[in-house]
Amino acid sequence: MSTSATTRASSTVPSSADVAIAEVTDAITPPVLPGAGGKRTRVRRHGPISPLRRVLIYVMLTVLTAIIFVPFFWMVSSSLKQNNEVFSIPVQWIPTEFVWQNYVDIWTRIPMLTYLKNSLFLSVTITILQVLTGSFAAYGFSKMHFKGRDVLFVAYIATIAVPWQAYMIPQYIMMQNAGLVNTHLSIILLQAFGAFGVFLMRQYYLTIPDELSEAARIDGLNEYAIWWRIILPLTKPALASLALLTFVSTWNDYMGPFIYLTSNDLWTVQLGLRSFVGQYDAEYALIMAGSVVSVIPIVLIFLLGQRYFIQGIATSGMKG
Repeated sequence: MSTSATTRASSTVPSSADVAIAEVTDAITPPVLPGAGGKRTRVRRHGPISPLRRVLIYVMLTVLTAIIFVPFFWMVSSSLKQNNEVFSIPVQWIPTEFVWQNYVDIWTRIPMLTYLKNSLFLSVTITILQVLTGSFAAYGFSKMHFKGRDVLFVAYIATIAVPWQAYMIPQYIMMQNAGLVNTHLSIILLQAFGAFGVFLMRQYYLTIPDELSEAARIDGLNEYAIWWRIILPLTKPALASLALLTFVSTWNDYMGPFIYLTSNDLWTVQLGLRSFVGQYDAEYALIMAGSVVSVIPIVLIFLLGQRYFIQGIATSGMKG
């Protein structure tokens, strides 16, 4: 047999990792049966839902959705009122006069665009770092075997139970000694790692069979390549869930920037809205208008990634 023929034959032979991936895909895919007209249909695992039950479910979901949206609707309504009308009793859900000037004043009274840029920078940077560090550490705790692995994991996860107030002062002293106070780098370093992210990713990794990693090792891949080329592509829902939760948490963080950032040019949008709170009064209408603007990025990100988010949260608690 010629060299070219040997090369073509060897290229058509699937590797151990390819075979393992195919077996896992067949195992998690619902059975497919031939249907009418030669079309293939998937077997339904549950019986059909009765019309009455479907109506009750939709009614319940509609009521719950309305209850959840009440605070948001009140915030939008208050952002279009005068200050003395925000806390009027009874609550006036639809303003008698829409004060659109509030949405103009928040851009002229404070450097709102600067605050939004700072919040976006911190949220994106910390989200990327937490996704990378959390997923990589979770791989070690789930797919690698070493002495004391489970004990170390439990000890690391136990740090979630420690209140932030217990180590808030030592952290500030460390950042002050390092000369990082009043810089974004202080917040990034303190939040680049998270025990919750490691826990979430590890639980999802446990649903992936170990045969995939073992087959990849037989094919000559090292642990970094296995994590990057095999494990990460299979964990998109969990990665999306962790990214969304981290982004929202960082975007809404108030105490961290309040403690470490003193310069007005470094403030986030949460600190910037505090500018409308005076010693004796507060401009609540402008605060509500700024809150509406600040919540728009979170809503857009959730709408874009809700499918992966729901799937990741639903499967992270399952152990395969």
